[in-house]
Amino acid sequence: MKALRALLIAAAFLTASLCAPARDEAKLVDGIRVVVHDSVITEYEVLVPTMEALKTLSRQYRGEELEKKVAQVDHDNLDELVNRKLILHEFQTAGYNLPESVIDELVHTRIRERFGNEITATRTLQAEGITKEKYRQQIRDTFIVRALREKNVASEIIISPHKIQTYYEQHTNDFKESDKVKLRMIMLNKPVEDDAAQVRQKAEEILSKLKEGATFAEMASVYSQDSYSKQGGEHGWVEQKVLGKELAAAAAALKPGQNSDVIETKGACWLIQMEEKTPAHTKPLSEVRDEIEKNLKLDELKRLDNQWIERLKKKTYIKTF
Repeated sequence: MKALRALLIAAAFLTASLCAPARDEAKLVDGIRVVVHDSVITEYEVLVPTMEALKTLSRQYRGEELEKKVAQVDHDNLDELVNRKLILHEFQTAGYNLPESVIDELVHTRIRERFGNEITATRTLQAEGITKEKYRQQIRDTFIVRALREKNVASEIIISPHKIQTYYEQHTNDFKESDKVKLRMIMLNKPVEDDAAQVRQKAEEILSKLKEGATFAEMASVYSQDSYSKQGGEHGWVEQKVLGKELAAAAAALKPGQNSDVIETKGACWLIQMEEKTPAHTKPLSEVRDEIEKNLKLDELKRLDNQWIERLKKKTYIKTF
């Protein structure tokens, strides 16, 4: 029900906002979702980012699955807004101070980076229904949230070699690689079935030129009828299993440096040259150590951030509607 409600609200807002002036948008959905100390989070504040996500989600999902995705986005957006309010409240009550000169510099830098100049900034913000005062407040709040997070959540996290080793051993399947091949390919389309013999004959002629010493890259750049012709037919590394039955079988039989015979598929004739191949294998720890360490650090940062947010929640009044 909550997912359906979020979906319907987002759809209603999207429809209504098309014919409502920007100044009236907040009136469309002004219900209170959460109160954090004395700050209010409205339905509208949560809905705006949810609506943006809905545009993408509705192209990928339907029915119940779409409802679940929208509900998750709605939940995540609300969580982030609550966390932001908690951090800003902590800044206010813990005696921190942020000089206005710092905010002035931040605003000036952001305007220069995003808009180029003050005139463009003013016009763009007005079109978006945002005052310069509100824009300044957004920049100030974002800076405070980031600064307090950096202060309260350790950034220098050390992941021990043992932890990396343990993670690798427990997630070996994540590091398995399928058979891969590095190919050059020449493709000749068969526009209609009646042309199949002529297309094959052309492919045989190209094969003869290859056997006579012509380079595969040259033949591909001249004759291949796909987007790879400009790069001499080079496709780079691909998983062998994604090539399709006929091409995969031909690739499996080739050694590096060898060319195939003509390969026929339903819509085309092909010639392939094997440049390199690697058999299925599991990446060694030495190859994925940095990736594992980075992911474990991100997980630890998230855990510490959640711990800090929970501490803030325990000492702050929160009311959900």
